[in-house]
Amino acid sequence: MKKVILLVIPMLLLAACASQDGGMGPGMGGNGMMERHHAEIPAEYAGLTNPIPADKESLERGSELYTVNCASCHGDGGMGDGPAGSALDPAPSPIAHSSQMMADDYLFWRISEGGIPFGTSMPAWAVFDEQSRWDLVNYMRALGDETVQPVSSVGGAAYDPEIQAAQQAEILAKAVEQDVITEEEADTFTTVHDAVEQYRLTHPEIVQSGGNATEREATILAALVEEKIITQAQADAFTDIHDRLGNSGLMP
Repeated sequence: MKKVILLVIPMLLLAACASQDGGMGPGMGGNGMMERHHAEIPAEYAGLTNPIPADKESLERGSELYTVNCASCHGDGGMGDGPAGSALDPAPSPIAHSSQMMADDYLFWRISEGGIPFGTSMPAWAVFDEQSRWDLVNYMRALGDETVQPVSSVGGAAYDPEIQAAQQAEILAKAVEQDVITEEEADTFTTVHDAVEQYRLTHPEIVQSGGNATEREATILAALVEEKIITQAQADAFTDIHDRLGNSGLMP
């Protein structure tokens, strides 16, 4: 039965990715990213933490599930560059990176219900049992922290911090060019973003505290201010700039 599910689901996935709306819907494009980041986690998911250790067995199971069911849109390395997602606007999320900032309960919810809450084309994966969905969480995060190397399947780049930084710099340059932000604000965003990333790397427990991406970000910013790594003014500016980038559609 498991093999049947693994073979059938990708067909559903490709059909969803090829939907007439091109992946666009009420929750995509423009302020769609902000809608997802601010979304309230449903009560049945809120507060869940991953009970499955990210050990070799879990990562192997997650790799199999991801390769067959997710890579076609999100790419082998989880950078949003899979062949079935190339026609989508905006492109599929670079989940190897974005999953690092998302709490367990948020990721489990999004995997389970897909794009249904936001009117997008991502399939709902509640067809898998809970262990399988948690294995996917473990594998996506492992792709982003380079614990594992992607399985070569449909194509797509592996997560690379230097490429991620270059992509962010390109987004910020476009935002300055389009008068969404100023050069000074781009520098502030980069400084605070780097501090947030470093905090996340040294405090992996943050993903178990629950909540959506906006709540995780606020928690980290508050900690950075308390530790005097950044100022409150920098934290407030970062949040404002982040919102403008999201609402402009420049940040996926």
